[in-house]
Amino acid sequence: MNRQNGAARPYDLVLFGATGFVGALTAAYLARHAPDGCRWALAGRDRAKLAHLRARLTALDPRCADLPLLEADVSDAGSLRALAESAHVVATTVGPYVWYGEGLVAACAEAGTDYADLTGEPEFVDRMYVEYDARARETGARLVHACGFDSVPHDLGAYFTVGRLPAGVPLRVDGFVRSDAVFSGGTFASALTAMGRGRQTARAARERQLYEPRPAGRRVRAPLGRPHFSPQTGTWALPLPTLDARVVARSARALPRYGPDFRYRHFASVRHLPVALGGTAALGALLGAAQVPAAREWLMGRYASGAGPDAERRRRSWFTVRFVGEGGGRRVFTEVSGGDPGYDETAKMLAESALSLALDELPATSGQVTTAVAMGDALLERLVAAGLRFRVAAEL
Repeated sequence: MNRQNGAARPYDLVLFGATGFVGALTAAYLARHAPDGCRWALAGRDRAKLAHLRARLTALDPRCADLPLLEADVSDAGSLRALAESAHVVATTVGPYVWYGEGLVAACAEAGTDYADLTGEPEFVDRMYVEYDARARETGARLVHACGFDSVPHDLGAYFTVGRLPAGVPLRVDGFVRSDAVFSGGTFASALTAMGRGRQTARAARERQLYEPRPAGRRVRAPLGRPHFSPQTGTWALPLPTLDARVVARSARALPRYGPDFRYRHFASVRHLPVALGGTAALGALLGAAQVPAAREWLMGRYASGAGPDAERRRRSWFTVRFVGEGGGRRVFTEVSGGDPGYDETAKMLAESALSLALDELPATSGQVTTAVAMGDALLERLVAAGLRFRVAAEL
């Protein structure tokens, strides 16, 4: 158990934002997979919606009929403080996090409560580091961002790959992402919000650099890379300027196993050149539109928040992340793969991250930490047992 706050707290785990699209999927996963004796609860701002969700979960498992319901609102600091003080771990799906996330991070850092979210927003992560990392280290809280498809497969995939390479030598790892999936209104809103806040994102990154220490005697880099054809994967590789590479680099800075000189690059993997060119053009157009507030609001209105792909579409969705790692005269090819990345698998990743923080024996860490640093092998083993595939494709 996570015993840093003793047994006085009534809940091991609270899921905040449980009635949203991903929140409800996460709640359903916990209903099926939370072990006997795990004390967990649902939290949100609308008690009637929470009660309706509890009734749906009871159909999955009659034990859910007694699930506690906790009312909390991101605009009410007192309710967030009470929520954080009631649990060892709080997992939240309430985004965009740059708008709605800070209050809960602050409450968890102050209360010494472990925190897990689904953010893919670099500005939010950097701001939370500057504001709350030091306090979380004092109270023992572990603040673990990006516990979904952003960025668990990439962070733990790189961690898995490094473990198959020689220790104590310079290492190079490239990740190549492919998927077939659709997104929800909430995901689209978060992406557009991040795209439209380029100046704020750059400022938050610069401020973080003033506070964040660098590993002594070691070098870690995550350059953007360039578009190219990858003979290792047989696809066109397009650099992905997402949070994922930054998370991998932060794991590498914290863990000496990544070697004295580590480099990670992150790419989208596209089989056909016309598709790669078209996708690049579409992304550029979306990025340009996101800079105009009226256009951004119009685009957000095309997708209703709280809605997402139906179960049949999610059943057909998939993702694969292939890694090419090199060092010490060896090369290893690994792969992380699973089903619907944005929702079914993301719900699984968040739920297993929260369960790991609450129930597993983990390294003694605190402050803002990555999934690899906070949970490492324990979370990897959980995800494999839950159906995600981590495998070595080849070693040379």
